[in-house]
Amino acid sequence: MKFLTGAATALALSAAMPSPALAWGAEGHILIAAIARARLTPETRAKVDAILAQDHDSLTPPDMLSRATWADAWRGAGHRETAEWHFVDIELDHPDVDAACFGHPAAATLASAGPADACIIDRLTQFSAELAATETSPAERILALKYVLHLVGDLHQPLHVADNHDHGGNCVHISLGDQRTANLHGYWDTIVVRELGDKPDALAAQLEAEITPALAASWIQGDVSRWAEQTHALAVSTAYSFHTSPRCERDDPPVDLPKGYDAAARPVVRLQIERAGVRLAALLERDLGPLSGA
Repeated sequence: MKFLTGAATALALSAAMPSPALAWGAEGHILIAAIARARLTPETRAKVDAILAQDHDSLTPPDMLSRATWADAWRGAGHRETAEWHFVDIELDHPDVDAACFGHPAAATLASAGPADACIIDRLTQFSAELAATETSPAERILALKYVLHLVGDLHQPLHVADNHDHGGNCVHISLGDQRTANLHGYWDTIVVRELGDKPDALAAQLEAEITPALAASWIQGDVSRWAEQTHALAVSTAYSFHTSPRCERDDPPVDLPKGYDAAARPVVRLQIERAGVRLAALLERDLGPLSGA
């Protein structure tokens, strides 16, 4: 498990990044990338590193784990045209994936060129295809890899795949006790992840050790759309398991989470981080395995 070491280093370095409401937080994305890296064949791991070695962007450190946070840093650096790519607002009261994906608009020739109104399902699918295509330019392949590293994680955060007319829980104010408050989306992004453990290397190794071959084989079945449906179901059953107002009012008082909510949220977050790590590794093996000279 020695290649999991570096999760703590990546997390420490990421603390200096711009961090406007990072999905899963840097912690979650780095854990997912660490699990995925542990599962890659040496050949594919070397191809990932070779692609990233060509990247001179300074928004994040250049290693695989840190680059899993790059898409959030890029968006936070003023590139709001990429904001919609991180989620799909499948409404609780009318779950329509086609509507949530803006009718699946035709993609630009380069995945990195948009369109801006595109959901995570379509963006991840195109970036993954672009990563696999032999005709993709080196510069575009770098971007495709960085988005795949990140968007697989976002796809597994329940409040990135569900909405109650509240911006994925961003408008739901919750009380954390001791006069501390947060929003529901941020609770799932970072608070629950941090409750899993405060030592990234040890936690990544622990999560990886829990993944049996049978679980991994079952998790890689299906495609991006199916994985999104699975995440949405968890949002309905767990994240939105209590009544929230389907609106965004700044003066709404914070609400208390129901008894047992924390205990129910932690295993869901743990499961989704493990699933995301397994699926990220599977996508990278599929997309980069056949390439030579990448």
